[in-house]
Amino acid sequence: MSRFTSPQLLLLAKTSYLGLLAWVCLWHLWLSPPVDISIGLMLLFWVLPLLFPLRGILAGNPYTYAWSCFVLLLYVLHSTTLLATSNNERGMAAVELLLVLTAFISSLSYAKQRGKELGIGLKKLKDKSPD
Repeated sequence: MSRFTSPQLLLLAKTSYLGLLAWVCLWHLWLSPPVDISIGLMLLFWVLPLLFPLRGILAGNPYTYAWSCFVLLLYVLHSTTLLATSNNERGMAAVELLLVLTAFISSLSYAKQRGKELGIGLKKLKDKSPD
């Protein structure tokens, strides 16, 4: 059993997800704007994926929190790549990684716990005997 309640996990997941969205905008628009691509293209690539699940995130839908983790993997890859390769943006990548891992873990935990509470978890396959 989790040490956190569903409302606590929801608050942590929502806060970290919205914090990641704000950080991505702050990073790419103000702290380190792109020099070789347009701002619009950059926003399309980095902000749009975070907007797809936003409605369900704000509504607290556990299913949305579960599938939004697929979107978060893009940001895990981005931050870990920059941590390994970039000296200039290593600090900003560390902040992104902290936010995205917090969002990822808390979102999965919330979706699992809330799904159990609502009785909408995945059913386990029963062992089948060979014919």
